[in-house]
Amino acid sequence: MEKRNNKFKDTLELIKSSHYILIVTHINPDADTISCALSLSNFMFENKIKHKVFNNSDTLPRVLDFLPRFDKITNQIPKYYDLVIYVDCGDKKRVHIDIEKDVKIINIDHHQSNTKFGDINIVDFSKGSAAEVLFSFFEQNDLNISKNIAMCLYTGIYDDNIGFTTPRTTQSTFEIINKLLQTGINPSEIANNLLRRDSLAKYRILPKILNTLELHKQGDVATIYLEEKWLKETGATSQECDEVVNMVLNIAIVNMVCYLRVIQNNVRVSLRSKSNIDVSNIAKLFDGGGHKNAAGLTIKTQNIFEAKEQLLSKIKV
Repeated sequence: MEKRNNKFKDTLELIKSSHYILIVTHINPDADTISCALSLSNFMFENKIKHKVFNNSDTLPRVLDFLPRFDKITNQIPKYYDLVIYVDCGDKKRVHIDIEKDVKIINIDHHQSNTKFGDINIVDFSKGSAAEVLFSFFEQNDLNISKNIAMCLYTGIYDDNIGFTTPRTTQSTFEIINKLLQTGINPSEIANNLLRRDSLAKYRILPKILNTLELHKQGDVATIYLEEKWLKETGATSQECDEVVNMVLNIAIVNMVCYLRVIQNNVRVSLRSKSNIDVSNIAKLFDGGGHKNAAGLTIKTQNIFEAKEQLLSKIKV
């Protein structure tokens, strides 16, 4: 614990001593990576620390536009920066950015991965979200958590724990939530923003994905996939489709779901499981990572069906 506390203090000192900070989120961003970045962005804005939040995706999740400073996220890399902070990235390959040499790097994450990077690594595999790890950074350094920061942290924790339903949700999770609520944030309002602002396009594309459903291994394993042309046909974004993997996992006989789609000329696979199936072990076979019940990997092909066969050949349930 003392070693981790030193990392929190070292991180704060590095932030304070830097002239311009680049906060980096991963491609196909979810609420955890965006909320962590915006938590830091609001902290730095409140303390007059120069910075930018970077994301290299074509689109950002529309449901997160209620978060403070969401409109400040950019896909343009500043000409100068002397510190990079990765949030919820797991692997640098997920960000699609070339970092300048001799720049200090801080990595804040909660994924199990085959790769480690950063001058300072604040990684806690036991946490249900990177936002929980980041909360410890604020708390251990006795930093003020404003209402704007708390709103962002709460959103990341709520979303990555799937509404507090995953096995990673612990007593510590709710202790953090209780402290965040003391800032005056409204959990009902946050939930409404996250869950009750779907686009019509989303409901046009979900049936297309669900129609690809196949069961394997006596029904234990389900596969679904997204074709890029469906995004153009419906006007939906890829982020709006992500919850489909949890919808399929709700099927009683299914214990594991593989969701495939082409991203940046490779097949990206999201794995989800219930029961005692550890999908992080499967992800590691493809240099991916994650948690026992939620992991991700990339297969170097643009052919979804080829990727699906490669994946199924490695799954033993």
